[in-house]
Amino acid sequence: MERVMMTVSNRSSKSEQPSSGVEGPTAGEGLIEKAFAVLGSFDAENRAQPLAELARRTGMPRSTALRLARQLAAVGALERQEDGRFVVGLRLLEIASLAPRGHGLRAVAMPFMEDLFHVTGQHVLLAVRDDDEAMLVERLSAHDAAPVRYRVGGRMPLTATGVGLVLLANAPVDVQERILRDFSPGETDDAIHTAEDLRRSLAEIRRGGYAVARSVDPTFPRTTAAAPVRDREDVVAALSVVAPSPAFDPAAYVPAVRATARAISRQLQQTEAAR
Repeated sequence: MERVMMTVSNRSSKSEQPSSGVEGPTAGEGLIEKAFAVLGSFDAENRAQPLAELARRTGMPRSTALRLARQLAAVGALERQEDGRFVVGLRLLEIASLAPRGHGLRAVAMPFMEDLFHVTGQHVLLAVRDDDEAMLVERLSAHDAAPVRYRVGGRMPLTATGVGLVLLANAPVDVQERILRDFSPGETDDAIHTAEDLRRSLAEIRRGGYAVARSVDPTFPRTTAAAPVRDREDVVAALSVVAPSPAFDPAAYVPAVRATARAISRQLQQTEAAR
């Protein structure tokens, strides 16, 4: 079976990097948009924010930011610590657990991911596509596994990870064309230099049913094998194993990842049929 080999960088998307602020409110913006601007100002680098930082990152007046933060805290979407800083509240976790593309998918996939994790002893990732990015839904990692930068809920470029490439290869044509049109060679390395290189790679992934991608980060060289997860109609997620490049054996990892992805797909389809 044809094998797709490519090298990718370990750059995270902009949403994974420390931000100096989020886009401020526009004229006429409604209450819901402003509330989500407050919630969206929290990220991996800003998990707890004082009022001044909340106002700065949202571009709102302090009085507006305070009023919205208090309202969100009153319904449990935010919580206020003893030092006065705001953090994301558990009510959001409760609601997010109902998302079928997040925790719903995770609940179906987890038993199979655990089997794959025990067999490989490496990082096992499950991701979905959210517009032009991949979002990590779940990650299982051994204590002694090589470090990776991806966190659950974090976002990754579609062109720079194994799961991202699988998701992009199976995305709608208009999404692929938009990514290809805006492609920057800095997002990948040796194997993909142009948009046409990327187009050919995506076609090979669709034909082969999986991708093998190599990171060239000299600090943590690693390789990933990824395969699609399908419901009854479409590819809804991608599953991968990430391992140190020197120890990565495609002949061992690729069949295991593909078999696990197919098992998750069957269970997902059966669950949907039962509903």
